[in-house]
Amino acid sequence: MRFADFVLILNALWFGAAFAQFSVAQVNTLKILVPREERGNPIAPTLSASVAFLGGINLPIGLLSLYLLARPRFFQADDAQLALFLFFAACHFSQFAYNLPVLMRGGRVGVAYWPVLKGPMLRIFVIDAVLFVANLVVVALLVFRS
Repeated sequence: MRFADFVLILNALWFGAAFAQFSVAQVNTLKILVPREERGNPIAPTLSASVAFLGGINLPIGLLSLYLLARPRFFQADDAQLALFLFFAACHFSQFAYNLPVLMRGGRVGVAYWPVLKGPMLRIFVIDAVLFVANLVVVALLVFRS
């Protein structure tokens, strides 16, 4: 198995898991994001429903990763692979990067924000960072192969 294929599989699994977490398990996501004492807040159901959009965004990215494993003709060109792996790297980086300001504030502060350095959010933070780098490694291999 090529390293690029391995990264595509990891992308598909990760973005698929994000779809399940945000779109299927919205109530569980609310428990991660909102402290127990604030779950009765009238805005909590709106937040819970709104995270479904995050899953909706992640699903097609995961499906694209799966599709590319079939090696469609357009994906054979190095330029196409370069563009798509840069896209995947940007997707992971954006999810990692938007946790950085929360981390810099100290994670959960009272009832605001979420705990970046523990529980599920730590896993998300680390995996997105690792997959960002893995996709960039594929990009580098493509560039240096050319």
